Amino acid sequence: MTPEARHWLDLIQGLALPHSVRVMNVCGGHERAISLAGLRTVLPPEIALIPGPGCPVCICPEEDIYRAMRLALDEHVLLVAFGDMLRVPVNLPRTEPRSLDAARAAGADVLPIASPMDALVLARQHPEREVVFFAAGFETTMAPVAAMVAQGLPDNLSLLLSGRLTWPAVAMLLESENPCFDALIAPGHVATIMGPEEWQFVPHRHALPAAVAGFTPESLLAAIYSTLRQTLEKRSFLDNCYGEVAQPGGNTTAQRILKDVFDVVDANWRGIGVIPCSGFNLRETHVAHDARHRFPDQPNASRRRMGQMPAGCACAQVVMGKISPNQCPLYGRGCTPKNPVGPCMVSDEGACRIWWASGVRDREATPV
Repeated sequence: MTPEARHWLDLIQGLALPHSVRVMNVCGGHERAISLAGLRTVLPPEIALIPGPGCPVCICPEEDIYRAMRLALDEHVLLVAFGDMLRVPVNLPRTEPRSLDAARAAGADVLPIASPMDALVLARQHPEREVVFFAAGFETTMAPVAAMVAQGLPDNLSLLLSGRLTWPAVAMLLESENPCFDALIAPGHVATIMGPEEWQFVPHRHALPAAVAGFTPESLLAAIYSTLRQTLEKRSFLDNCYGEVAQPGGNTTAQRILKDVFDVVDANWRGIGVIPCSGFNLRETHVAHDARHRFPDQPNASRRRMGQMPAGCACAQVVMGKISPNQCPLYGRGCTPKNPVGPCMVSDEGACRIWWASGVRDREATPV
């Protein structure tokens, strides 16, 4: 542990916390950093760090993954997606392909890519093929996707868009009858794009402490300390503990491109439902590159399983912070990274996958 991290940890351990404090970290990258650094093992037991809804693979609607599979299998397009998306299972009989990986094994042309530019390169390399980029992600992913669209796409490249904004999910949790956290660690990468001020609604509207954090133990511990101090002093404000990167106002160029290319629409989150004004959709000026417009018959509406998780899977409760990953009935019992049942065990930003990778093997009873 670095001297700076030790400093913040000493300050946290010196606080006289009269009760438990539940601190939600929204970002999957934060959860990975917390687990890799072992912060839960050194913090006082009164502090509960709760993973939140910051995994785009985990909340990508099941019907979008199914649509991507059918495009690859039935329309014979070259389907490209970020690597994690290929392994997410959908609700189908075991006799049928149940993921993009399985569709590829069945003969579909499905390729993993690492960046939006890879989709552009493939489309230019294969002008004779229809290329569909299944683009799932939050603001930090959607900004380069929007920039690619703004610069002009080849005629044979279309987008199956499943982009989401982060803050509406947190707002939905706070507006529920029983919010599951007392303070918030806001995502540093999103704040870099959209500006830290986007999270002012947490203290202003809900009177909860909040702090923007980066991805080092030092920044995370500073943000945790800030929210705990706010809790003890009974005052709530937004603290920016990632100020060297997340500047006031954010990246205005990225914000402008996002606004020029996308409309903000109501959107479905897997296992959660439709959250108002939480999704990105291509604007009418770019509809020619919308895969839903180009291939309007996919999928059959009667097949859709809107937002459902597989039977027995509690990923939705994990994403919403209602239970910890090892309280899911399937955690480590039929659901592991090698054989995932739910999306939270697939992605590197999924809480179940992160906990398993960090060595958590014991299961806890699910709260009633």
